[in-house]
Amino acid sequence: MRILVAQLNQTIGAFEENTQRILLSLDEARRQKADIVLFSEMALCGYPPEDLLFHASFIEKMERSLQKVIAATEGLFVVVGIVRKDAFLHNSAAIICDKKLLGFHDKWLLPTYDVFDESRYFKPGEELRVWEYKGKKIAVTICEDLWAHGGFVSYAKDPVLTLKQLKPDLLLNLSASPFAYQKPLLRLDVCKAPVKTLGCPVIMCCQVGGMDQLVFDGYSFCVDAQGVLRERAKGFEEDYLLIDLSKPHSTPSPSNPIEDVYKALVLGVRDYFHKQGFTRACLGLSGGIDSALVASIAKEALGKENVLAVIMPSRYSSLSSMEDAKALAKNLEISFREVPIEGPFTSYLNLLELFWKGKPHDITEENMQSRIRGMILMAISNKEGYLVLNTGNKSELALGYCTLYGDMCGALGVISDVLKTQVYKLSEWINKEKEVIPRSIINKAPTAELKHNQKDTDTLPEYAILDVVIEEYIENLLSKEAIARKHVLALPLVKDVIHRIHLAEYKRRQAPPGIRVSKKSFQVGRRYPIVEKHEL
Repeated sequence: MRILVAQLNQTIGAFEENTQRILLSLDEARRQKADIVLFSEMALCGYPPEDLLFHASFIEKMERSLQKVIAATEGLFVVVGIVRKDAFLHNSAAIICDKKLLGFHDKWLLPTYDVFDESRYFKPGEELRVWEYKGKKIAVTICEDLWAHGGFVSYAKDPVLTLKQLKPDLLLNLSASPFAYQKPLLRLDVCKAPVKTLGCPVIMCCQVGGMDQLVFDGYSFCVDAQGVLRERAKGFEEDYLLIDLSKPHSTPSPSNPIEDVYKALVLGVRDYFHKQGFTRACLGLSGGIDSALVASIAKEALGKENVLAVIMPSRYSSLSSMEDAKALAKNLEISFREVPIEGPFTSYLNLLELFWKGKPHDITEENMQSRIRGMILMAISNKEGYLVLNTGNKSELALGYCTLYGDMCGALGVISDVLKTQVYKLSEWINKEKEVIPRSIINKAPTAELKHNQKDTDTLPEYAILDVVIEEYIENLLSKEAIARKHVLALPLVKDVIHRIHLAEYKRRQAPPGIRVSKKSFQVGRRYPIVEKHEL
Protein backbone atom coordinates (compact mmCIF):
# COMPACT_ATOMS: atom_id res chain seq x y z
CA MET A 1 0.00 0.00 0.00
CA ARG A 2 1.30 3.44 -0.98
CA ILE A 3 0.41 6.48 1.16
CA LEU A 4 1.08 10.06 0.09
CA VAL A 5 1.41 12.43 3.05
CA ALA A 6 0.60 15.95 1.83
CA GLN A 7 2.39 18.35 4.17
CA LEU A 8 0.95 21.73 3.17
CA ASN A 9 1.35 25.34 4.27
CA GLN A 10 -2.24 26.52 4.42
CA THR A 11 -3.54 29.97 5.36
CA ILE A 12 -6.35 30.40 7.84
CA GLY A 13 -9.58 31.23 6.03
CA ALA A 14 -8.07 31.16 2.51
CA PHE A 15 -10.52 28.51 1.32
CA GLU A 16 -9.98 28.83 -2.40
CA GLU A 17 -6.21 28.78 -2.08
CA ASN A 18 -6.25 25.95 0.47
CA THR A 19 -8.65 23.87 -1.60
CA GLN A 20 -6.52 24.34 -4.71
CA ARG A 21 -3.46 23.06 -2.84
CA ILE A 22 -5.41 20.00 -1.76
CA LEU A 23 -6.63 19.33 -5.31
CA LEU A 24 -3.09 19.61 -6.65
CA SER A 25 -2.02 17.12 -3.99
CA LEU A 26 -4.64 14.66 -5.21
CA ASP A 27 -3.26 14.99 -8.74
CA GLU A 28 0.23 14.37 -7.35
CA ALA A 29 -1.02 11.27 -5.55
CA ARG A 30 -2.39 9.83 -8.78
CA ARG A 31 0.85 10.69 -10.56
CA GLN A 32 2.82 8.81 -7.89
CA LYS A 33 0.32 5.92 -7.97
CA ALA A 34 -0.61 6.36 -4.30
CA ASP A 35 -3.56 4.52 -2.77
CA ILE A 36 -4.14 6.81 0.22
CA VAL A 37 -3.69 10.58 0.64
CA LEU A 38 -3.35 12.00 4.15
CA PHE A 39 -3.66 15.69 5.01
CA SER A 40 -3.14 17.56 8.29
CA GLU A 41 -5.60 18.70 10.94
CA MET A 42 -8.04 21.37 9.64
CA ALA A 43 -6.22 21.38 6.29
CA LEU A 44 -9.22 22.96 4.58
CA CYS A 45 -9.38 26.07 6.77
CA GLY A 46 -5.94 26.28 8.39
CA TYR A 47 -5.18 25.85 12.09
CA PRO A 48 -6.02 27.50 14.49
CA PRO A 49 -9.02 29.45 13.15
CA GLU A 50 -10.04 30.58 16.66
CA ASP A 51 -13.20 32.74 16.83
CA LEU A 52 -13.62 32.73 13.05
CA LEU A 53 -15.40 29.45 13.82
CA PHE A 54 -18.30 31.39 15.35
CA HIS A 55 -19.14 32.94 11.96
CA ALA A 56 -21.66 30.97 9.90
CA SER A 57 -20.04 32.09 6.64
CA PHE A 58 -16.75 30.45 7.68
CA ILE A 59 -18.41 27.06 8.15
CA GLU A 60 -20.45 27.43 4.97
CA LYS A 61 -17.30 28.06 2.92
CA MET A 62 -15.71 25.01 4.50
CA GLU A 63 -18.66 22.84 3.50
CA ARG A 64 -18.51 24.07 -0.11
CA SER A 65 -14.76 23.44 -0.22
CA LEU A 66 -15.24 19.92 1.09
CA GLN A 67 -17.64 19.15 -1.77
CA LYS A 68 -14.97 20.22 -4.28
CA VAL A 69 -12.45 17.92 -2.62
CA ILE A 70 -14.88 14.97 -2.60
CA ALA A 71 -15.51 15.40 -6.33
CA ALA A 72 -11.76 15.23 -7.05
CA THR A 73 -10.94 11.98 -5.22
CA GLU A 74 -11.45 9.53 -8.05
CA GLY A 75 -9.45 6.34 -7.44
CA LEU A 76 -8.17 7.49 -4.03
CA PHE A 77 -8.80 6.99 -0.31
CA VAL A 78 -8.46 10.48 1.18
CA VAL A 79 -8.37 11.70 4.78
CA VAL A 80 -8.56 15.48 5.17
CA GLY A 81 -8.93 17.71 8.22
CA ILE A 82 -12.02 19.94 8.43
CA VAL A 83 -14.40 21.56 10.87
CA ARG A 84 -17.95 20.26 10.59
CA LYS A 85 -21.21 21.27 12.20
CA ASP A 86 -24.25 19.32 13.26
CA ALA A 87 -25.83 20.48 16.52
CA PHE A 88 -22.26 21.31 17.59
CA LEU A 89 -18.92 22.09 15.98
CA HIS A 90 -16.45 19.22 15.63
CA ASN A 91 -12.76 19.13 14.82
CA SER A 92 -13.01 16.33 12.27
CA ALA A 93 -11.35 14.25 9.62
CA ALA A 94 -13.42 13.60 6.52
CA ILE A 95 -12.88 10.08 5.14
CA ILE A 96 -13.49 9.94 1.39
CA CYS A 97 -13.12 7.07 -1.06
CA ASP A 98 -13.44 7.41 -4.83
CA LYS A 99 -15.70 10.51 -4.76
CA LYS A 100 -17.84 9.21 -1.88
CA LEU A 101 -17.88 10.63 1.64
CA LEU A 102 -17.70 7.59 3.91
CA GLY A 103 -17.99 9.48 7.18
CA PHE A 104 -16.03 11.40 9.79
CA HIS A 105 -13.73 10.90 12.71
CA ASP A 106 -14.38 13.57 15.34
CA LYS A 107 -11.41 14.42 17.54
CA TRP A 108 -11.82 12.83 20.98
CA LEU A 109 -9.29 14.76 23.04
CA LEU A 110 -9.60 18.55 22.93
CA PRO A 111 -6.56 20.29 24.47
CA THR A 112 -7.17 23.34 26.63
CA TYR A 113 -3.60 23.95 27.88
CA ASP A 114 -0.79 26.18 26.70
CA VAL A 115 -1.67 27.62 23.24
CA PHE A 116 -4.77 25.44 22.83
CA ASP A 117 -8.39 26.24 23.68
CA GLU A 118 -10.32 23.69 21.64
CA SER A 119 -13.06 23.05 24.22
CA ARG A 120 -14.12 26.65 23.60
CA TYR A 121 -15.23 25.63 20.12
CA PHE A 122 -15.76 21.90 19.75
CA LYS A 123 -17.68 18.98 21.15
CA PRO A 124 -15.44 15.90 21.55
CA GLY A 125 -15.96 12.78 19.48
CA GLU A 126 -17.55 9.72 21.07
CA GLU A 127 -17.12 6.97 18.47
CA LEU A 128 -14.15 5.23 16.90
CA ARG A 129 -14.15 2.85 13.98
CA VAL A 130 -11.83 1.44 11.35
CA TRP A 131 -12.28 2.04 7.64
CA GLU A 132 -11.70 -0.91 5.33
CA TYR A 133 -9.80 -0.25 2.11
CA LYS A 134 -8.03 -2.72 -0.16
CA GLY A 135 -8.21 -5.43 2.47
CA LYS A 136 -6.72 -3.26 5.24
CA LYS A 137 -8.37 -1.86 8.37
CA ILE A 138 -7.41 1.81 8.65
CA ALA A 139 -7.83 3.80 11.86
CA VAL A 140 -7.91 7.62 11.94
CA THR A 141 -7.05 9.93 14.84
CA ILE A 142 -6.44 13.67 15.12
CA CYS A 143 -3.33 15.08 16.82
CA GLU A 144 -4.09 15.06 20.58
CA ASP A 145 -5.91 11.72 20.29
CA LEU A 146 -2.47 10.07 20.49
CA TRP A 147 -0.94 12.14 23.30
CA ALA A 148 -2.77 10.56 26.23
CA HIS A 149 -1.34 7.15 25.37
CA GLY A 150 2.08 6.83 26.95
CA GLY A 151 1.33 9.45 29.59
CA PHE A 152 2.37 12.55 27.67
CA VAL A 153 -0.81 14.35 28.78
CA SER A 154 -3.61 13.29 31.09
CA TYR A 155 -7.21 12.63 30.00
CA ALA A 156 -10.05 10.52 31.36
CA LYS A 157 -10.11 8.41 28.20
CA ASP A 158 -7.55 7.04 25.77
CA PRO A 159 -8.61 6.58 22.10
CA VAL A 160 -5.68 4.24 21.44
CA LEU A 161 -6.97 1.72 23.97
CA THR A 162 -10.36 1.79 22.28
CA LEU A 163 -8.72 1.28 18.89
CA LYS A 164 -6.85 -1.76 20.21
CA GLN A 165 -10.12 -3.67 20.29
CA LEU A 166 -10.65 -2.91 16.58
CA LYS A 167 -7.24 -4.34 15.56
CA PRO A 168 -6.28 -1.82 12.86
CA ASP A 169 -3.60 -2.55 10.24
CA LEU A 170 -2.61 1.11 9.93
CA LEU A 171 -3.13 4.24 12.02
CA LEU A 172 -3.30 7.64 10.33
CA ASN A 173 -2.97 10.81 12.40
CA LEU A 174 -3.79 14.33 11.23
CA SER A 175 -1.75 16.82 13.24
CA ALA A 176 -1.38 20.56 13.76
CA SER A 177 1.29 20.48 16.45
CA PRO A 178 3.09 23.83 16.93
CA PHE A 179 6.87 23.90 16.94
CA ALA A 180 8.88 24.25 20.13
CA TYR A 181 12.51 23.47 20.86
CA GLN A 182 13.09 19.72 20.26
CA LYS A 183 9.37 19.15 19.58
CA PRO A 184 10.01 16.88 16.54
CA LEU A 185 11.71 14.34 18.82
CA LEU A 186 8.81 14.47 21.27
CA ARG A 187 6.27 13.76 18.53
CA LEU A 188 8.26 10.72 17.51
CA ASP A 189 8.12 9.39 21.08
CA VAL A 190 4.38 10.10 21.20
CA CYS A 191 3.80 7.86 18.16
CA LYS A 192 5.96 4.99 19.38
CA ALA A 193 3.59 4.24 22.28
CA PRO A 194 0.53 3.52 20.04
CA VAL A 195 2.72 1.40 17.75
CA LYS A 196 3.61 -0.81 20.70
CA THR A 197 -0.01 -1.12 21.78
CA LEU A 198 -1.60 -1.60 18.35
CA GLY A 199 1.20 -3.46 16.62
CA CYS A 200 0.73 -1.49 13.40
CA PRO A 201 2.47 1.43 11.65
CA VAL A 202 1.56 5.01 12.55
CA ILE A 203 1.72 7.81 9.98
CA MET A 204 1.46 11.41 11.16
CA CYS A 205 0.81 14.28 8.74
CA CYS A 206 1.91 17.55 10.31
CA GLN A 207 0.95 21.07 9.33
CA VAL A 208 3.73 23.41 8.21
CA GLY A 209 3.87 27.20 8.15
CA GLY A 210 3.59 30.32 10.25
CA MET A 211 0.24 31.25 11.79
CA ASP A 212 0.57 34.52 13.73
CA GLN A 213 2.78 33.68 16.74
CA LEU A 214 2.78 29.93 16.09
CA VAL A 215 5.09 28.10 13.72
CA PHE A 216 4.35 24.59 12.49
CA ASP A 217 7.46 22.70 11.48
CA GLY A 218 6.16 19.84 9.36
CA TYR A 219 8.49 16.83 9.69
CA SER A 220 5.60 14.46 8.91
CA PHE A 221 6.71 10.88 9.42
CA CYS A 222 5.99 7.16 9.54
CA VAL A 223 6.87 4.83 12.40
CA ASP A 224 6.74 1.17 11.36
CA ALA A 225 5.23 -1.73 13.30
CA GLN A 226 8.54 -2.24 15.14
CA GLY A 227 8.53 1.37 16.40
CA VAL A 228 11.34 2.50 14.08
CA LEU A 229 11.24 5.84 12.25
CA ARG A 230 10.80 4.76 8.65
CA GLU A 231 10.31 7.94 6.63
CA ARG A 232 10.25 11.66 7.40
CA ALA A 233 9.24 14.70 5.37
CA LYS A 234 11.26 17.89 5.22
CA GLY A 235 11.05 20.42 8.02
CA PHE A 236 9.75 23.98 7.68
CA GLU A 237 8.59 23.63 4.07
CA GLU A 238 5.87 21.99 2.07
CA ASP A 239 6.60 18.42 1.07
CA TYR A 240 5.05 15.28 -0.36
CA LEU A 241 6.13 12.16 1.49
CA LEU A 242 5.40 8.90 -0.32
CA ILE A 243 5.41 5.88 1.98
CA ASP A 244 5.42 2.39 0.51
CA LEU A 245 4.96 -0.01 3.40
CA SER A 246 6.09 -2.96 1.28
CA LYS A 247 9.56 -1.60 0.53
CA PRO A 248 12.73 -1.38 2.66
CA HIS A 249 13.82 1.95 4.10
CA SER A 250 16.68 3.76 5.78
CA THR A 251 16.23 5.60 9.09
CA PRO A 252 16.39 9.41 8.67
CA SER A 253 18.97 11.24 10.77
CA PRO A 254 17.69 13.60 13.51
CA SER A 255 17.55 17.33 12.84
CA ASN A 256 19.79 19.91 14.52
CA PRO A 257 17.74 21.60 17.31
CA ILE A 258 19.43 25.01 16.91
CA GLU A 259 19.03 24.87 13.14
CA ASP A 260 15.36 24.04 13.70
CA VAL A 261 14.92 27.15 15.87
CA TYR A 262 16.57 29.28 13.20
CA LYS A 263 14.36 27.83 10.48
CA ALA A 264 11.28 28.33 12.66
CA LEU A 265 12.10 32.01 13.10
CA VAL A 266 12.73 32.46 9.38
CA LEU A 267 9.47 30.73 8.46
CA GLY A 268 7.58 32.67 11.13
CA VAL A 269 8.78 36.00 9.71
CA ARG A 270 8.23 34.99 6.07
CA ASP A 271 4.66 33.79 6.56
CA TYR A 272 3.73 36.67 8.87
CA PHE A 273 4.63 39.04 6.05
CA HIS A 274 3.61 37.14 2.94
CA LYS A 275 0.28 35.85 4.23
CA GLN A 276 -0.72 39.45 4.99
CA GLY A 277 0.57 40.81 1.68
CA PHE A 278 3.60 42.65 3.11
CA THR A 279 7.09 42.37 1.69
CA ARG A 280 9.43 44.88 3.35
CA ALA A 281 10.83 45.16 6.87
CA CYS A 282 12.91 47.71 8.72
CA LEU A 283 14.68 47.45 12.06
CA GLY A 284 17.01 49.38 14.28
CA LEU A 285 20.59 48.12 13.95
CA SER A 286 22.61 48.96 17.06
CA GLY A 287 25.81 46.98 16.59
CA GLY A 288 24.60 44.54 19.25
CA ILE A 289 23.98 40.84 18.85
CA ASP A 290 20.18 40.89 19.11
CA SER A 291 19.61 43.24 16.19
CA ALA A 292 22.34 41.42 14.25
CA LEU A 293 20.48 38.13 14.63
CA VAL A 294 17.13 39.68 13.68
CA ALA A 295 18.64 41.31 10.59
CA SER A 296 20.11 37.96 9.52
CA ILE A 297 16.75 36.22 9.96
CA ALA A 298 14.92 39.00 8.09
CA LYS A 299 17.31 38.81 5.14
CA GLU A 300 16.81 35.03 4.93
CA ALA A 301 13.02 35.34 5.24
CA LEU A 302 12.31 38.31 2.98
CA GLY A 303 15.34 38.74 0.73
CA LYS A 304 18.14 41.28 1.03
CA GLU A 305 16.31 43.79 -1.19
CA ASN A 306 13.39 43.96 1.27
CA VAL A 307 15.24 44.74 4.50
CA LEU A 308 16.25 48.22 5.68
CA ALA A 309 18.57 48.62 8.68
CA VAL A 310 18.38 51.97 10.47
CA ILE A 311 21.44 52.97 12.49
CA MET A 312 20.55 55.63 15.07
CA PRO A 313 23.63 56.76 17.04
CA SER A 314 23.44 58.96 20.12
CA ARG A 315 26.13 60.64 22.23
CA TYR A 316 26.58 57.33 24.05
CA SER A 317 26.99 55.13 20.96
CA SER A 318 30.53 53.84 20.60
CA LEU A 319 32.38 54.12 17.31
CA SER A 320 32.94 50.37 17.35
CA SER A 321 29.19 49.70 17.59
CA MET A 322 28.49 51.89 14.58
CA GLU A 323 31.26 50.20 12.61
CA ASP A 324 29.94 46.77 13.59
CA ALA A 325 26.41 47.70 12.51
CA LYS A 326 27.61 48.90 9.10
CA ALA A 327 29.84 45.84 8.66
CA LEU A 328 26.90 43.53 9.35
CA ALA A 329 24.66 45.38 6.88
CA LYS A 330 27.36 45.04 4.22
CA ASN A 331 27.85 41.33 4.99
CA LEU A 332 24.11 40.77 4.60
CA GLU A 333 23.95 43.06 1.56
CA ILE A 334 20.97 44.90 3.03
CA SER A 335 20.33 48.63 2.78
CA PHE A 336 21.19 50.76 5.77
CA ARG A 337 20.46 54.33 6.71
CA GLU A 338 22.12 56.40 9.41
CA VAL A 339 19.79 58.71 11.35
CA PRO A 340 21.58 60.37 14.32
CA ILE A 341 19.30 61.09 17.29
CA GLU A 342 21.49 63.66 19.04
CA GLY A 343 19.41 66.56 17.69
CA PRO A 344 15.98 65.43 18.92
CA PHE A 345 17.50 64.12 22.15
CA THR A 346 19.03 67.51 22.93
CA SER A 347 15.76 69.24 22.03
CA TYR A 348 13.83 67.06 24.46
CA LEU A 349 16.37 67.68 27.22
CA ASN A 350 16.16 71.43 26.65
CA LEU A 351 12.36 71.32 26.54
CA LEU A 352 12.08 69.55 29.89
CA GLU A 353 15.02 71.20 31.67
CA LEU A 354 12.71 73.75 33.29
CA PHE A 355 10.75 70.99 35.03
CA TRP A 356 13.72 68.81 35.93
CA LYS A 357 16.25 71.45 36.92
CA GLY A 358 18.65 70.10 39.53
CA LYS A 359 17.55 66.51 39.08
CA PRO A 360 20.23 64.03 37.98
CA HIS A 361 20.02 62.03 34.78
CA ASP A 362 18.47 58.60 35.33
CA ILE A 363 16.42 56.01 33.47
CA THR A 364 14.19 58.82 32.18
CA GLU A 365 16.85 60.08 29.82
CA GLU A 366 17.82 56.53 28.86
CA ASN A 367 14.24 55.70 27.89
CA MET A 368 13.92 58.97 26.00
CA GLN A 369 16.62 57.84 23.55
CA SER A 370 14.88 54.51 23.03
CA ARG A 371 11.57 56.25 22.37
CA ILE A 372 13.12 58.63 19.86
CA ARG A 373 14.48 55.62 17.99
CA GLY A 374 11.10 53.94 18.11
CA MET A 375 9.43 57.06 16.71
CA ILE A 376 11.92 57.19 13.84
CA LEU A 377 11.31 53.55 12.95
CA MET A 378 7.54 53.99 13.06
CA ALA A 379 7.78 57.14 10.92
CA ILE A 380 9.75 55.19 8.30
CA SER A 381 7.15 52.46 8.53
CA ASN A 382 4.27 54.86 7.93
CA LYS A 383 5.91 56.89 5.18
CA GLU A 384 7.65 54.13 3.24
CA GLY A 385 5.55 51.03 3.87
CA TYR A 386 7.91 48.92 5.96
CA LEU A 387 6.84 46.73 8.87
CA VAL A 388 9.04 47.27 11.91
CA LEU A 389 10.74 44.19 13.35
CA ASN A 390 11.23 44.24 17.10
CA THR A 391 14.68 43.02 18.19
CA GLY A 392 14.19 42.36 21.92
CA ASN A 393 14.99 38.90 23.32
CA LYS A 394 13.15 36.79 25.90
CA SER A 395 15.63 37.46 28.71
CA GLU A 396 15.09 41.21 28.43
CA LEU A 397 11.34 40.83 28.11
CA ALA A 398 11.29 38.62 31.19
CA LEU A 399 12.66 41.33 33.46
CA GLY A 400 11.22 44.34 31.67
CA TYR A 401 14.68 45.40 30.49
CA CYS A 402 13.08 47.26 27.60
CA THR A 403 11.25 50.53 26.98
CA LEU A 404 7.54 50.88 26.30
CA TYR A 405 6.90 52.87 23.11
CA GLY A 406 10.62 52.67 22.39
CA ASP A 407 12.55 49.49 21.69
CA MET A 408 9.32 47.54 22.33
CA CYS A 409 7.65 48.97 19.20
CA GLY A 410 7.12 46.94 16.07
CA ALA A 411 4.78 44.65 14.16
CA LEU A 412 6.50 41.40 15.15
CA GLY A 413 8.86 40.31 17.93
CA VAL A 414 11.23 38.08 16.00
CA ILE A 415 13.31 36.78 18.94
CA SER A 416 11.02 37.61 21.86
CA ASP A 417 10.89 33.89 22.73
CA VAL A 418 14.65 33.39 22.37
CA LEU A 419 16.80 33.57 25.51
CA LYS A 420 19.99 35.63 25.33
CA THR A 421 22.19 32.54 25.60
CA GLN A 422 20.29 31.06 22.65
CA VAL A 423 20.86 34.27 20.70
CA TYR A 424 24.58 33.55 20.89
CA LYS A 425 24.08 29.92 19.82
CA LEU A 426 21.99 30.97 16.84
CA SER A 427 24.55 33.58 15.86
CA GLU A 428 27.34 31.00 15.96
CA TRP A 429 25.21 28.69 13.81
CA ILE A 430 24.72 31.46 11.24
CA ASN A 431 28.52 31.86 11.17
CA LYS A 432 29.16 28.13 10.75
CA GLU A 433 30.54 28.46 7.21
CA LYS A 434 31.66 32.07 7.05
CA GLU A 435 31.59 35.17 9.25
CA VAL A 436 28.23 36.81 8.60
CA ILE A 437 27.78 38.38 12.03
CA PRO A 438 31.10 40.10 12.82
CA ARG A 439 33.04 38.36 15.57
CA SER A 440 33.36 41.69 17.38
CA ILE A 441 29.57 41.77 17.82
CA ILE A 442 29.53 38.28 19.32
CA ASN A 443 32.47 38.98 21.62
CA LYS A 444 31.41 42.35 23.03
CA ALA A 445 29.75 42.61 26.43
CA PRO A 446 26.00 43.24 26.04
CA THR A 447 25.06 46.89 26.46
CA ALA A 448 22.13 49.16 25.64
CA GLU A 449 24.53 52.15 25.28
CA LEU A 450 22.06 54.59 26.81
CA LYS A 451 24.64 56.06 29.19
CA HIS A 452 28.43 56.10 29.49
CA ASN A 453 30.15 52.73 30.00
CA GLN A 454 26.82 50.95 30.44
CA LYS A 455 26.66 47.15 30.61
CA ASP A 456 23.58 44.93 30.92
CA THR A 457 25.14 43.34 33.99
CA ASP A 458 24.88 46.70 35.79
CA THR A 459 21.24 45.85 36.50
CA LEU A 460 20.86 42.21 35.39
CA PRO A 461 22.49 38.96 36.53
CA GLU A 462 24.84 37.27 34.08
CA TYR A 463 22.71 35.90 31.25
CA ALA A 464 23.97 32.35 31.81
CA ILE A 465 22.41 32.52 35.29
CA LEU A 466 19.38 34.60 34.37
CA ASP A 467 18.36 32.30 31.53
CA VAL A 468 18.50 29.23 33.77
CA VAL A 469 16.07 30.86 36.20
CA ILE A 470 13.75 32.04 33.41
CA GLU A 471 13.64 28.63 31.75
CA GLU A 472 13.09 26.70 34.97
CA TYR A 473 10.42 29.08 36.25
CA ILE A 474 8.52 29.89 33.06
CA GLU A 475 8.81 26.61 31.15
CA ASN A 476 9.16 24.04 33.94
CA LEU A 477 7.21 25.85 36.69
CA LEU A 478 9.81 25.10 39.37
CA SER A 479 9.63 26.96 42.67
CA LYS A 480 12.33 29.44 43.63
CA GLU A 481 13.64 27.01 46.25
CA ALA A 482 13.82 24.15 43.72
CA ILE A 483 15.65 26.34 41.19
CA ALA A 484 18.17 27.47 43.80
CA ARG A 485 18.84 23.90 44.92
CA LYS A 486 19.03 22.41 41.43
CA HIS A 487 21.48 24.99 40.06
CA VAL A 488 23.28 25.97 43.29
CA LEU A 489 22.14 29.58 43.11
CA ALA A 490 21.59 32.07 45.90
CA LEU A 491 17.92 32.03 46.89
CA PRO A 492 17.65 35.86 47.14
CA LEU A 493 18.91 36.15 43.53
CA VAL A 494 16.34 33.63 42.27
CA LYS A 495 13.60 35.30 44.28
CA ASP A 496 14.50 38.72 42.85
CA VAL A 497 14.44 37.47 39.27
CA ILE A 498 11.01 35.88 39.74
CA HIS A 499 9.71 39.04 41.40
CA ARG A 500 10.93 41.13 38.47
CA ILE A 501 9.31 38.74 36.00
CA HIS A 502 5.93 39.40 37.58
CA LEU A 503 6.50 43.15 37.84
CA ALA A 504 7.08 43.29 34.08
CA GLU A 505 3.77 41.64 33.15
CA TYR A 506 2.16 44.98 32.24
CA LYS A 507 4.94 45.67 29.75
CA ARG A 508 4.63 42.32 28.04
CA ARG A 509 0.89 42.89 27.53
CA GLN A 510 1.86 45.84 25.30
CA ALA A 511 4.60 44.08 23.36
CA PRO A 512 4.17 43.11 19.70
CA PRO A 513 3.22 39.52 18.89
CA GLY A 514 6.28 37.28 19.01
CA ILE A 515 7.23 34.02 17.32
CA ARG A 516 6.93 31.08 19.72
CA VAL A 517 9.85 28.64 19.66
CA SER A 518 10.02 27.45 23.28
CA LYS A 519 7.84 25.21 25.39
CA LYS A 520 6.31 28.29 27.02
CA SER A 521 6.46 31.78 25.54
CA PHE A 522 5.57 34.98 27.38
CA GLN A 523 2.64 35.66 25.10
CA VAL A 524 0.42 33.07 23.45
CA GLY A 525 -0.24 30.23 25.89
CA ARG A 526 0.66 32.11 29.09
CA ARG A 527 -1.91 33.98 31.19
CA TYR A 528 -1.01 35.79 34.39
CA PRO A 529 -2.74 38.76 36.03
CA ILE A 530 -0.96 42.11 36.10
CA VAL A 531 -2.32 43.02 39.53
CA GLU A 532 -1.61 40.21 42.01
CA LYS A 533 0.11 39.72 45.35
CA HIS A 534 0.73 35.98 45.41
CA GLU A 535 4.32 35.12 46.32
CA LEU A 536 5.43 32.17 44.20
